[in-house]
Amino acid sequence: MEAKLNVVVLSHTPEFEQNIVRGARLCYSSASIEELRDKVTPENAEKFLNMILEVGHGSILEHSSITFGIEGVSRSLTHQLVRHRVGSSYSQKSQRYVSEGQFEYIIPKPIAKYDYLKEDYIRCMERLQEDYNQITYGLLMEQIKEYLAQGHTNEKLEEAIASECSREEVIQIFKESDKKLYSKFEKIAIENARYVLPNACETKIQVTMNVRALFNFFKERLCDRAQEEIRDMAFEMWKACMEIAPTIFKYAVPTCVHGKCKEGSMSCGKMLYYKQKHGELIKHYEMLKSQK
Repeated sequence: MEAKLNVVVLSHTPEFEQNIVRGARLCYSSASIEELRDKVTPENAEKFLNMILEVGHGSILEHSSITFGIEGVSRSLTHQLVRHRVGSSYSQKSQRYVSEGQFEYIIPKPIAKYDYLKEDYIRCMERLQEDYNQITYGLLMEQIKEYLAQGHTNEKLEEAIASECSREEVIQIFKESDKKLYSKFEKIAIENARYVLPNACETKIQVTMNVRALFNFFKERLCDRAQEEIRDMAFEMWKACMEIAPTIFKYAVPTCVHGKCKEGSMSCGKMLYYKQKHGELIKHYEMLKSQK
């Protein structure tokens, strides 16, 4: 089953912009903490933020953070995402403890746009699902057999095996007779069966990043040089950040939007497109902020 991207902001630092400005003012002021706290208001924060962000004062951005809940992405994407380690924390759905009895998957857009390739891809996912289920059930059955061979008695279980009940029926009988032991056997089965699962397998991840980490992430992953799936996710995250603090995150864009492309000879050549795309959205979110 194909999965769809979903990005949700779960929480963020209260007084998001003011918290960063307080840290910046502290560096250049002899005022007390209480005085600094009271001096920084939403009204005067914007001017100061523009000044410090234009000069690239990055360390103060670490004082505010955002937590995202993300689903409908591939494990291929999360392998790339967790490379952004500094200033970031991650919690991801475990394939050791959560069965992928009917896993969802991501279809890359370059494959999805060709019907025959999409059909081949879906058939491949369905075969892998069957393989995963077969190995999971097989490992469960082998553990049940070993359990009985060790001298443990279970009349219903022994009767089901003797009467050649289906593997699924035997496993269900075992599950009902000893849920705790079944959970132990199931974990062993699924943590080993997962080796056949594809990078396309859908996953869920909770991500917390401070603003400095987000700047690094967006500059790298909003760029056309990033793979399309993670670029799409980064764009949804960036829009969510713009709703929280457009004065800050208007600077968290590929370098070509406000200046020159950093990729040199590897440039995508779409600088004007990205200047316009992000420029229009920056104006949109700044207008929304002014109306609040």
